[in-house]
Amino acid sequence: MSSTPVFGAGRALFETDHEDFRQVVRAFVDTHVRPHAEDWERSGIVPKDLFVKAAEAGILGFSIAEVYGGGGSEDFRFNVVMAEELSRHPVSSGLGGISLANDVIIPYFTELTTEDQRRRWLPGIAFGRSVVAVAMTEPGAGSDLAGIRTRAVRDGDDYIVTGSKIFISNGQNADLVVTAVRTGDHPHRGLSLLVVDTSSPGFSRGRNLDKIGLHAQDTSELSYEGVRVPAANLLGEEGTGFSSLMRNLPQERLSIAVAAVASTEGVLERTLAHLKERHAFGQPIGSFQNSRFEMAEMVATTRAHRAYIDSLVLAHLEGELSAEDAAAAKFLTTEHSVAVVSRCLQLHGGYGYMREYRIAQDYEDARVTTIYGGTTEIMKEIVGRSLGL
Repeated sequence: MSSTPVFGAGRALFETDHEDFRQVVRAFVDTHVRPHAEDWERSGIVPKDLFVKAAEAGILGFSIAEVYGGGGSEDFRFNVVMAEELSRHPVSSGLGGISLANDVIIPYFTELTTEDQRRRWLPGIAFGRSVVAVAMTEPGAGSDLAGIRTRAVRDGDDYIVTGSKIFISNGQNADLVVTAVRTGDHPHRGLSLLVVDTSSPGFSRGRNLDKIGLHAQDTSELSYEGVRVPAANLLGEEGTGFSSLMRNLPQERLSIAVAAVASTEGVLERTLAHLKERHAFGQPIGSFQNSRFEMAEMVATTRAHRAYIDSLVLAHLEGELSAEDAAAAKFLTTEHSVAVVSRCLQLHGGYGYMREYRIAQDYEDARVTTIYGGTTEIMKEIVGRSLGL
């Protein structure tokens, strides 16, 4: 790490409480993650009690109201701080499931639930005892939600759910799964959301999928074979699932963009340290013009991305983040992140290809960011349509 910070100076986005929270997140990673990171990478999953420890530390469920055991803060800047710290830290890929819960899944439980549902579910989530996941993607339906085929048929006070999901983060650990199901034939108005308890008969998990990167983050196939789910587990009204999913996607995509910029910063800082320490032909490899030019371009562009994303965070705090802006931020920052990691690996030379060097893992982990949360191609389609094309 360079003695003079390359990133982070002069940001007006945060207040003292946010910077104090940043120290809490860093301490949690150093205490509970760093000693076990390599083991989790090999096993492909983090222990479930990590969610309990995260809740005890105050970094899980901080947006849940205090009456249900949460932190009672709806300030998205705390989510930003956590995403930045986990993305910049060189050993924290296993904490992706906790960020996913905070940024993507918990809003379904706080914003779409009745009081009875909140009393039933939120305390367990807030204390880390109930791990949550969201299941949209299917073998035949990815970014196109209209293609969802998992069906829920009403039977008295229950729904009977039949179908399958794939690429579900937190799938192995999850206790509650927000599941997108088809309750009608209309491509959009026929979708609903049901909360499925994973202890229900007929529910089963497939294998923990073997991914290119993010090895400590469990990702699963899920199967629903006539699972009986109480109608009381319906989120919102029947047929409103598509609009509910669309409502939460801008925050999810902004969170991915925040993480992408922070991850890129971490890669560049570690690469800068390598360029200063590694010598070739009797001088630091960072002293060669190519190294300086490469780093100058990547650092300058990343600084611009940070300013852009900070402006969108402020817009989101005011309730003014559009789906188009979130999509643009998502594809711009993730594509840049993938490109930067590739160029930084090249600057490491042969060492960059060795998995004992963090840059190799960065290379593996970054690749999925242009895919999950909506592929780059879908993001460009959203932005392009907004231009009247």
